[in-house]
Amino acid sequence: MKVIIFGASGTIGKHLVTQALHEGYEVTAFCRDSQKLNEVNHPKLKIEKGDVFNPKDVNNAVQGQDTVCVVLGSGKKRKGTVRSQGTKHIIEAMKKNNVRRLICQTTLGVGDSHGNLNLFWKYFMFGWFLKEVFLDHVLQEKYVVNSGLDWTIVRPSAFTDGLKTKNYAHGFGLEKKNLKLKISRSDVADFILKQLQSDMYLRKTPAVSY
Repeated sequence: MKVIIFGASGTIGKHLVTQALHEGYEVTAFCRDSQKLNEVNHPKLKIEKGDVFNPKDVNNAVQGQDTVCVVLGSGKKRKGTVRSQGTKHIIEAMKKNNVRRLICQTTLGVGDSHGNLNLFWKYFMFGWFLKEVFLDHVLQEKYVVNSGLDWTIVRPSAFTDGLKTKNYAHGFGLEKKNLKLKISRSDVADFILKQLQSDMYLRKTPAVSY
């Protein structure tokens, strides 16, 4: 299977690239700065330098792919529209090239998962400190849900730098109690990768957290 990862040089993307290669996938890593992936060397890895704000770059990269994974982020910036606008261009390219499967990472707290957050995350982090990031994820999800593609939206809680444990809750609703509201980036990548071979969460929005 040929998989393209948008946001491949980010904190989730790097884990996703290495794990996908380990599982034997043919991986195209789409990123603005290819040097950030210099440490990854594999015969099944293709690094595609481009900008998700440029529809032509995105369209060229999507051609010939089987599955698209979107793990876009804005780095240390707490503003911008890279997630929503980048995803919009990706969806357009997928439709042009008849690529159906889309797995998109957003955040716990969007939509019906808002009730899983505690007061700190509801009102301080997403209500003020990361408000623009949160709203960009909201718009990003809107584009995905209305795309008509075979999508899965993954909603992880706050990222940590822990190890891959494969031991996490997923697909839970508001009835889930005692969530730590944290998950390692490695485990987020693990869950995303599992969706490549499963339709369990097809057109669904599974949350994932410890």
